[in-house]
Amino acid sequence: RMLIYIHGFNSSPASSKAQLLKARLEALGRGEEFTAPALPHGPAQAAALLDALAVRHPGAALVGSSLGGYYATYLAEKFDRQAVLLNPAVRPYELLAPLVGRQKNLHTGEEYDFTARDVAELRALEVERITPERYLLIAAKNDEVLDYRHAVERYRGCEQIAIEGGDHGLSGFVDYVEIVLAFCNAARVSS
Repeated sequence: RMLIYIHGFNSSPASSKAQLLKARLEALGRGEEFTAPALPHGPAQAAALLDALAVRHPGAALVGSSLGGYYATYLAEKFDRQAVLLNPAVRPYELLAPLVGRQKNLHTGEEYDFTARDVAELRALEVERITPERYLLIAAKNDEVLDYRHAVERYRGCEQIAIEGGDHGLSGFVDYVEIVLAFCNAARVSS
């Protein structure tokens, strides 16, 4: 079963969480079941790329980090998928609106303009209602970027793990890799 990792704002497939998931699946002999696309900066373009990936991989599970958690929610509801959300952005159009202007990707160094149109495109992707059984929320209480309580509220009724301490990047994510894969039905050893 394919696992699609969706990175956050100004991140990339090179993020430590993506690399840990990829390495674990490779260790299970299933590296070909992992993909982590480099998302375009524009939300509508990112959604189109993710839509195409979801269609190409029916039944794929999703893991989304930060803004990627928002995208994963959109995909999970649209395509009836399981999703693990890692410190997800709940209302990124509000969070990112003050950041309109020149941006720099933390992994690639690429610079680009984040615009009011991008903010509007994010708002257009919002899912009104979620299906709780589709989600596992993993949120760090000491996330320095997002208030974890917003995610706990938004994903009420979903399976949730609230980590004491922690940070936005989930530096202790290695401790949760097996839980994530089990939720995604991706933990079985290849036969």
